[in-house]
Amino acid sequence: MKKFVFLLTFTISLFNFSIAQQKQISLDEIWGGEFRTEYMDALRSMNNGTEYTVLNFNRNPRGTSLDKYDYKTQQKIETIVASGGIIPMFTSYEFSGDESQIILATDVESIYRRSRLGIYFVYNVASKKIVQISDKKIQEPTLSPDGSKVAFAYDNNLYLFDLASETTTQLTNDGEKGKIINGITDWVYEEEFSFVQAFEWNSNGSKIAFIRFDETNVPQFSMDVYGQELYPQQDKFKYPKAGEANAVVSLHMIDVKSGDISKVDLGEAYYIPRIKWMNNPNYLSVQTINRHQNHLKLHEVNAKNNTVKVLLEEKDDAYVDIHDNLTFLADDSFIWTSEKDGYNHIYLYDQDGNLMNQITQGDWEVTDYYGYDQENDRIYYQSVENGSINRGVYSISSGGEDKKELAVTAGTNSASFSTDFTYFINTYSSTTTPYQFTLHNAIDGKKVADIKNNKELEEKLSGYELSNKEFSTIEINGNELNMYMIKPKNFDPSKKYPLFMFQYSGPGSQQVANRWNGTNDYWHQMLAQQEDVIIACVDGRGTGFKGRDFKKTTYLNLVKYETEDQIAAAKKLSELPYIDEAKTGIWGWSFGGHMSTNSLLKGSDVFEMAIAVAPVTSWRFYDTIYTERFLRTPQENPGGYDNESPFNYPELLKGDYLLVHGSGDDNVHLQNTMRMAEALIQADKQFDWAIYPDKNHGIYGGNTRKHLYQKMTSFVKEKLVERPKKDTPVIEEIKG
Repeated sequence: MKKFVFLLTFTISLFNFSIAQQKQISLDEIWGGEFRTEYMDALRSMNNGTEYTVLNFNRNPRGTSLDKYDYKTQQKIETIVASGGIIPMFTSYEFSGDESQIILATDVESIYRRSRLGIYFVYNVASKKIVQISDKKIQEPTLSPDGSKVAFAYDNNLYLFDLASETTTQLTNDGEKGKIINGITDWVYEEEFSFVQAFEWNSNGSKIAFIRFDETNVPQFSMDVYGQELYPQQDKFKYPKAGEANAVVSLHMIDVKSGDISKVDLGEAYYIPRIKWMNNPNYLSVQTINRHQNHLKLHEVNAKNNTVKVLLEEKDDAYVDIHDNLTFLADDSFIWTSEKDGYNHIYLYDQDGNLMNQITQGDWEVTDYYGYDQENDRIYYQSVENGSINRGVYSISSGGEDKKELAVTAGTNSASFSTDFTYFINTYSSTTTPYQFTLHNAIDGKKVADIKNNKELEEKLSGYELSNKEFSTIEINGNELNMYMIKPKNFDPSKKYPLFMFQYSGPGSQQVANRWNGTNDYWHQMLAQQEDVIIACVDGRGTGFKGRDFKKTTYLNLVKYETEDQIAAAKKLSELPYIDEAKTGIWGWSFGGHMSTNSLLKGSDVFEMAIAVAPVTSWRFYDTIYTERFLRTPQENPGGYDNESPFNYPELLKGDYLLVHGSGDDNVHLQNTMRMAEALIQADKQFDWAIYPDKNHGIYGGNTRKHLYQKMTSFVKEKLVERPKKDTPVIEEIKG
């Protein structure tokens, strides 16, 4: 049998508790909030660098408060504003640049994954006066730098609310549902470029830049909404599937004083994934990228005359990732991250776009950029220098020297820095430790104080039967792949156990990580303890944080190599003496659902069962930006789309298959599951399935998640744990 190489020199106990008489986790507890973790919600450093604010949710009486704390003493200084009286319960806040005004969000409702509608108020910190911006539900209200005005979107148009006069001015007039959107992204930008607000104030409040979307020619998608009415309704929205027309985007500039709007000529700008003002109020940075997403340009726009010049270009044989790490320094030189040397690293450019220095380098990835302390010449960042499953916080000079480890305990460290970079609040977790929040000096990383931990949760979990999460690597198809395994608490190496694999496998993703993982870990623990199942997770080719080439090896062949790795990993794990090779299952959600489906069909000699939740079954059905980034268009690469589409080979199904979807999934449409079901029916293949009415891609709400996990638990028990051994004859008793 081939050797397994252990990534760590020890086994990490998932909970590391004493072996007393313990109870087992239940689905009621998982979805009933018994294991809820505490966070520091909406943490924000004040401009003075010595204080920070946090949004606190109070249970009795129910309400919210925005509280200010002192970094050094950790004492609460004051409650700036709290719900009650004329102030409704608010769920988020945003300061103006000078911190004189605060926008409070109330009565918020979701549109899609990131977009929200709500009733918003502006609270004056000095006078304590509160003003409602609009009596209608609006989007993305944003204060001007001096706090005198609010720009917001409503019904696809941009508006300006003046706080002194409490009057509203409409800035754009051509917005129309299904045709023109001003200052708010369309569905595909929101989902794949990860932003909703497509307008920005400049630093002195004299200009607003915005992106206009003309989605007239984008094909329309519709979903039935069943609800409680006699007749179902239809939700209709523009959704560009791979190879179809995208919205035509353009950049525009509003002069706030006159209200005049001008168009900026960006040349051949197919996508505009980012706009960001420089420190100089007359200059705007704009990122554009072509449809193949392999040629990105960073432009500088002179807002006085709308002239444009290119500061830098990024090209890649596969694709260029969009990020939020662009930071302009005092003189508008800038910091940028790129994986052009094979790993994601930090670079420094002058204001004209000339490379000054590559700041970080090595066979590891920068995973987050926190900022630059110009006074002390320190750049702060997060990386995987302490192992690809871990995250550490570091600082380094702009010259790439004098690197310091600030928070590198094995596990996941992430930092929130004070405005003046005197302190940072570190958020730490691992498989053994739920979230801990600690205060540190930014210069040397020394801990100053403990802020908040989840000791109550740890103590509660000590009363449960929970076992180890073991990290290792496994050699598959010429690569050392990261893996973890969870065994039953009473594991006996002389016994044979069913193997149940979990994965996601999407490009740049990571499931094998040393962090607190929440609900799926609880469910996997439940299966391990109650059903004597071994859980395994392997991050195959295409996943992230191991370099550009490892991530982009799946380019143009999405799901092919990822599936091969899961099948090969299952085969190799089945060689272990304590794995029952006749009982191997796999499950996943979304991309992972595609993977589990393909693994069951193409690995029919390895897998006996699979669960696919909200799976993609053809990339032809998914959106342009995500799909074409990895496959190009169906017209250019039909084989890349069809060769891995499981409804093109339903006859390969031999094992047991559970197919689950929400009928209101605006992301991965129910169409994927319906086409898969029809293919299996016509191939005369039996399968199990469940459709959750009006539920979106997350399949939640009320009792829904518990119901789903109960269904999956029953399927695992019946089709994997209690599965009869292969080639065991069925003996029937014949009574005469």
